[in-house]
Amino acid sequence: MKSNRGTEHSSIVNGNNLKLDRRKFLGIASGTGFAAGVGAVFGTPATLFPQDKKKPEKVKTNFDSVKDTPRTKQSLPGPYPGKVVEIENKKVWKDEKVDKEVVREMVRRGMYELTGKKGAAAWRLFVEPADIIGLKPNPVGKKIIGTRPELAEAVIEELTAAGIPKKNIIIWDRFDYMLTDGGFTKERFPDIELAGIQTMDPTHRGKWKDKNGKHVSINNFDMKSYYWADVEGPDDDNYLNQHVFNGKYSYFGKLITKRLTKIINLPVLKNTGNSVSMAAKNISFAVIANTNRLHKPVGLNLNVEVLGFPVVRDKLVLNILDGINGQYGGGPMPNEKYAYKANRLYFATDPFAQDWIGYKEILAKRKADDSLKVNDSPRNMEYVRYAEKVGLGIGNPKKIKHKKIVLV
Repeated sequence: MKSNRGTEHSSIVNGNNLKLDRRKFLGIASGTGFAAGVGAVFGTPATLFPQDKKKPEKVKTNFDSVKDTPRTKQSLPGPYPGKVVEIENKKVWKDEKVDKEVVREMVRRGMYELTGKKGAAAWRLFVEPADIIGLKPNPVGKKIIGTRPELAEAVIEELTAAGIPKKNIIIWDRFDYMLTDGGFTKERFPDIELAGIQTMDPTHRGKWKDKNGKHVSINNFDMKSYYWADVEGPDDDNYLNQHVFNGKYSYFGKLITKRLTKIINLPVLKNTGNSVSMAAKNISFAVIANTNRLHKPVGLNLNVEVLGFPVVRDKLVLNILDGINGQYGGGPMPNEKYAYKANRLYFATDPFAQDWIGYKEILAKRKADDSLKVNDSPRNMEYVRYAEKVGLGIGNPKKIKHKKIVLV
């Protein structure tokens, strides 16, 4: 076992991997520093996993007010709690490019192994033609670790084959500019709506303000639907530019509360410090505003509590984890040094069981790398056990049913 050696360079990404305008957005041009800009949006391992030996006191939130509300048959953890299907196919890479037809073959097989049904019958267990379906990629890492547009294309082709009109499919993310950065453009997806819950001003020159000095994205959020935590957000322009609101309320986007009836999650296989930034986190930090205040005091428990709100819990019906590439160090931001061709997709209705299986893969890669300081403390995945406690998923690895298929 290789552990507790070397250093983990996990807070920042090599700036050479990003365009200049993106570097400016993340803080270099504004004088805040690159790592500070990254952490303000996504959190760093230092904020998500404070190094205090004493376990922090649990922050008071409004999760208790919703966690026991009535559920539907598709509410998390869905019809297949604790079941994770892994499909591996090395042919997914062809001449250093992703082969979309192989991806589609993997998607078809994964859906069959998950549900026992083929083609349209598998998809119609989760969605109907009248549904408004939101595909949520993780577009942060581009070709290094972001969700591959080929996966979204394959899912869209399967959905339309199952009778879902393209006009009822939306590819979305919290930040509008990140969809473009990740390759989710109108040129590539001409018949699909692309939606960012909020905009941001990459120049940090106040362009995010309307004529009254308010954030232009305020009306994109539902003031009647919110995650409340007894933690204040700072009152400064840099924070408001990125997070729309401060104070103790994190409002859900209207896209989530008013428009989408189903969500299909397309996260990626990557670490954040010694834990992971996969299925649960791809949703929890995307559906609400004002999140940076929550990184240290709430940490990855946010994955559980936000997904436990009915507006997410009852709509998140499927998770297809993109492991075509993986990244085991440097996360949550892309870092080419630790990226590798993993050649797989994971399928689950239970995002917490899926995160656990992904964690096992990432942990093994981390332990095999002498340059990383690694621990496998139970605290790394404490949030999955919390999810099981409140009935949102399976967090006990002994209860997880992991089925791996290798295609040749």
